[in-house]
Amino acid sequence: MTRMKMVGRQIFARGTNWFLAALLIIALTLTACTPTEQTPTQYVVDDIGRLVAINGTPERIISLAPSNTEILFALGLGDKVVGVTMYCDYPPEAQDKEKVGDYYGPDIEKIIALQPDLILATDFHRFDLIPALAEQGFTVFAVAPQTLEDVLESIQKIGTITGKEAEALELLNGMTSKIEEIEEQTEELEEKPRVFYITWHDPMWTVGRNTWIDDLIKIAGGVNIFSQYFESGAMVEIEWVIVLNPEIIIASEWSYDWAQNATDLASTNASQTGRVYTFDDDLAQRPGPRLVKGLEWFAHLIHPEIFEEPED
Repeated sequence: MTRMKMVGRQIFARGTNWFLAALLIIALTLTACTPTEQTPTQYVVDDIGRLVAINGTPERIISLAPSNTEILFALGLGDKVVGVTMYCDYPPEAQDKEKVGDYYGPDIEKIIALQPDLILATDFHRFDLIPALAEQGFTVFAVAPQTLEDVLESIQKIGTITGKEAEALELLNGMTSKIEEIEEQTEELEEKPRVFYITWHDPMWTVGRNTWIDDLIKIAGGVNIFSQYFESGAMVEIEWVIVLNPEIIIASEWSYDWAQNATDLASTNASQTGRVYTFDDDLAQRPGPRLVKGLEWFAHLIHPEIFEEPED
């Protein structure tokens, strides 16, 4: 059984466990309430450990991250999205939605004015924005995946709290099928090139283990050179990169020109063999459905002898 098949089963098992727990809580609450009291239909733990009450099926949803927006549209909820950030540019229809500010500083007054019955936030918002909105009586659900497994689980949770369980299952089946297809072609490879992923170059940032980008590199048949050194994202010195000598460098679009021309990287195997690449970094850096397309790009760039260039 491949690792992704095991991951998929673990996710659905987890989903079953917390869903059954939610049903038990609801049943107990119903027996204790009078007929005139309104009972939340679901209690779900979000990604920062908050128990969130979801009352009915959300009809007015605000997304505070591009990845959350992509998940909502992929589940067929575009017509229920009433607000997004200025960075939510995919799918194109998302750009027509009301803007509630940027990712780092959403406008609370605009959010309140839109009267959402569900707000999808992130871990970044946990200390200030989420408590402020919760105090106003809004339902806020934090989506904060770290690994690829977490991303798949986030899609499942969003499907559950929005009444789109079937659509989420279909989406997840398609994603895991592609992941397993690639993994089956790479897991037994003897040659797994050393890969350096550049998130940003000034200062230089990369990713370690327990990140979805690290997972994508592994599944695509590569070895993240910083996987054994860091748990998540980290700032690194160029001297360390030179010592680890990556065979492939994949840079975000913002850092690609620098990576191609940086004299400091000239001694690396990747620079000397012309294996410095980029692709649409939204496909790798947004934890949503398009990570599968990002995986296809990683597989092609790391093992072009096996994988063709992905179609648009």
